Amino acid sequence: MKLKQGLFLIFFQLIVVSFLAQETTNRKSISLLSTKNEFVAGDTIILEFTSKNKSNFQLYCANSYGSSVISSKSLDHKITFEIPDFLSEKKGILSWMLINSKEKISGYISILSKIQPKTMETYLGPPSIEAGGIDFAMLVIIPTDSLDNPIRNNSKVIVKHQFLKSEIQETIFTDKLITYKTFFSPIKSGRMIISSESFGLNSKESDVNIMPAIATNFKLFVRRNHDYADGNQITTFYTSVIKDRNNNIVSDGSYIEFFITNNNNNILKTTGTTINGIAKAKIVHPDFEENWKIKAFFIGISESDVLEIKYKKVIENYNVAFLNKNRNIKIGPLKSFMNQIIPDGLSVKLSIYKNNTLIKELFEESKKGYTDFYLDPNIFENNMYKIIVSTAGIKKEFKNLNLW
Repeated sequence: MKLKQGLFLIFFQLIVVSFLAQETTNRKSISLLSTKNEFVAGDTIILEFTSKNKSNFQLYCANSYGSSVISSKSLDHKITFEIPDFLSEKKGILSWMLINSKEKISGYISILSKIQPKTMETYLGPPSIEAGGIDFAMLVIIPTDSLDNPIRNNSKVIVKHQFLKSEIQETIFTDKLITYKTFFSPIKSGRMIISSESFGLNSKESDVNIMPAIATNFKLFVRRNHDYADGNQITTFYTSVIKDRNNNIVSDGSYIEFFITNNNNNILKTTGTTINGIAKAKIVHPDFEENWKIKAFFIGISESDVLEIKYKKVIENYNVAFLNKNRNIKIGPLKSFMNQIIPDGLSVKLSIYKNNTLIKELFEESKKGYTDFYLDPNIFENNMYKIIVSTAGIKKEFKNLNLW
């Protein structure tokens, strides 16, 4: 009885082992032969499998650039798949999987970029920064191989920069496809030249303008031929050299506005732009006695002190003659501070009143020391008028003037 039970157990074990062996043989109808899973971009990548049948298999491949389905080639119980160039030339992880096989076979291939770079992509910005050590520019470098892949991590890149009399170079290393370097602004203004090098390959030259920082307050000065209010000569206002807190001269072309307040609290304005840090502006002398207060502004940034100047009266008196039934009014001679005839262009105003109501104001400019007005009878009918003549700050009033 025991013998029969032992034989039965042996027979049962043989059946189980045979069944498992058959299952294992069926599962391994196709298996991977290739063991290499790391390649350099541009290499020919072929995956080999063994197969017990001549079925056509397909391999699904994908990476970050795209995907493709590849048909197999068979020879002597070997199945091969050649990865297409558009996948094998790109750095990264390439995943693959058999898609029409009973066996679930998959894997990945690591594709490395070439060691030697072919090009150097560089990006530098911003193009200008403020002097003083607070602002900075950043250089981003992407060395790429002949297939446009960023070179491998931890590859050495030499960054060089020149500013004024100093030349400095520093070694940095690529990380996650790129490398970068920040350049904080020096104290002085100027132009910084920057370049980079990797494995003997040099980048193009780039530069950053180091601009002066915010300007500080400045002084204001005046230059003029004389201090008489002749309405003819030119007064020039100019600033001290405008600098920033680091003693850098502000950029040429900086816009400066000059505001002038006169005796009547009216405001005149003139402007200028800096050259070598100095801004100049010109204005014509007033034509009557004045006191001016001038202040210059680098708008929103800095300002000057207040400069006060005086203009003396240039004409003490003048004659007014009425001719041709009082309709021709001749004013002059108008003489200046040395008793010379005043230059042409002095403004003269004639105000005409009727019944103490202003009905007309006429303006003329002097010529050869005289000014003439004509009161047209078609406009000013025969009647009694009040006439006021004003020039060089001097007014003369003529009441009950009869026009006929």
